[in-house]
Amino acid sequence: MSAVRIDRFDSGHVRRAVDVHIRAFPGFFLTSLGPAFLREFYRSFLEEKTAFGFVAVDDKNGACLGAVFGTTAPVGFFRKLAAGRWWAFGLAALGQVARRPSIIGRLVRGLSYRGDPPARPGYALLSSIAVSPEAQGRGIGRALLTAWVEEARARGGPGVYLTTDALDNDAVNSFYRTNGWSLESSFVTPEGRKMNRYVLSFAGGAS
Repeated sequence: MSAVRIDRFDSGHVRRAVDVHIRAFPGFFLTSLGPAFLREFYRSFLEEKTAFGFVAVDDKNGACLGAVFGTTAPVGFFRKLAAGRWWAFGLAALGQVARRPSIIGRLVRGLSYRGDPPARPGYALLSSIAVSPEAQGRGIGRALLTAWVEEARARGGPGVYLTTDALDNDAVNSFYRTNGWSLESSFVTPEGRKMNRYVLSFAGGAS
């Protein structure tokens, strides 16, 4: 088995990260919006200083096996995303909207997303983490998670958080708990999707 390295995300990784996302999250709403929309989404993490990400790369062939992204200022990040790139996201999703006009409301809500932050302020958001199906079981998800958390810790703040599906998602929920994250609360989205919010507090931060 070839070695895997964790690299900081840059513009050369965008298309490969999108490919990983599509294969890791079939049937999810963002995936259904298509590669063009996802490319705009991942490019946004290169354009804001509060945002950062990492990719897992196969040393033998350079294949992207996984990716993780997030921001230390989720409310500000998504506000800028909606204000500055709404037209690009709209154009990227135009084909899907034409085929499925019913998704317009959900798309608008997505573009006005504010990160679903926990009650305690200052936590960085882990927005997305994905591992290619064929590369799962090799510890890549844990390596990506560790790299992202350590970068967030170095940037300051009391801790990090994420949201994930509460139902029919036992393996993912167990993954975060096993890696030291605690269930902070649960909530239901406007679409009726029950979500769990996990937090990981840093030493010396809020508990």
